[in-house]
Amino acid sequence: MGVYILRRLLLIIPTLIGIMLLNFVIVQAAPGGPIEQFIAQMEGMDSGALARAGGGGGSEVSDSGSNGQSRGTRGIPPELIAEMETLYGFDKPPTERFFKMLGDYATFNFGDSFFRDRSVIELIIDKLPVSISLGLWSTLIIYLISIPLGIRKAVMDGTRFDVWTSSTIIIGYAIPGFLFAILLIVLFAGGSYWDVFPLRGLTSTNFDEMTWYQKIGDYFWHLALPVTANAIGGFATLTLLTKNSFLDEIGKQYVVTARAKGLEERRVLYGHVFRNAMLIVIASLPGLLLGLFFTGSLLIEVIFSLDGLGLLGFEAALNRDYPVIFGTLYIMTLMGLILKLISDLTYVLVDPRIDFESREG
Repeated sequence: MGVYILRRLLLIIPTLIGIMLLNFVIVQAAPGGPIEQFIAQMEGMDSGALARAGGGGGSEVSDSGSNGQSRGTRGIPPELIAEMETLYGFDKPPTERFFKMLGDYATFNFGDSFFRDRSVIELIIDKLPVSISLGLWSTLIIYLISIPLGIRKAVMDGTRFDVWTSSTIIIGYAIPGFLFAILLIVLFAGGSYWDVFPLRGLTSTNFDEMTWYQKIGDYFWHLALPVTANAIGGFATLTLLTKNSFLDEIGKQYVVTARAKGLEERRVLYGHVFRNAMLIVIASLPGLLLGLFFTGSLLIEVIFSLDGLGLLGFEAALNRDYPVIFGTLYIMTLMGLILKLISDLTYVLVDPRIDFESREG
């Protein structure tokens, strides 16, 4: 198993390089780089209109003579533009900038944000608690509810319980998370009915003055609505996946044999069926975690005024803040690859008969 883990860890390096290269090329081709953003702010113009007026050209603003001419007519001194290009490294060829970025990222040196006057690593560390809080507790709640519910639905397949629970979770799945979040605010955050839960932030303003148990209560009090809204869409997929996986295993010969030997139904389900049925559920964990940590929580962060990594990456993309874009992308990709490795190792814990090392050999 040690050889397999080492091989997978080494495979992370070319995978990271390939993903970063692909996104680097895409970003370079996108019109309206950070210098265009600065010019737009200086002239009080919309960056999109400015990019169209300047003829596009992406972040390599010094490569187009027409861009320089159009900027001159807008009253921006060429010397200032050249100084900004040197400041942000755009005076160097793209290949040189890419390999420098890889070298810096290997030591987790992500540089400084173009627009926030802070280092990227400080921004990530500052926003990480929000994303971890949303993603971790949402995932935990989804798994604690969906797996027992899915097993129960498999055992009671076709009954009234199975039908009405399926209807309920499908309705929940059909409602977008951000709409459910707005509904929760209207009902429970002083929107139109009850003012039970706070509307913004992870803690109250007097958090530092509270005792330790009051701090725990205040933390979960603030998380109640955003975690509920963030998790609502994940119940249907995992519950039905668990149910179908258990139904598939229950119909196999080894289960029939175990029952014929007189084993209790609980022991058949959790002693024999569980470890086989859970493999496909474990496989979905990395994707679920990444979705809840980052992409899935963006609108939830905006609605509940939670400043996390999802919102940070979105604002960086709008502002063409390249160090933040690539820094968050690097962290997300690395976490995803590590979570995938942990998922494979969990396979072995659930079912020791699995041997990845011999399969690869």
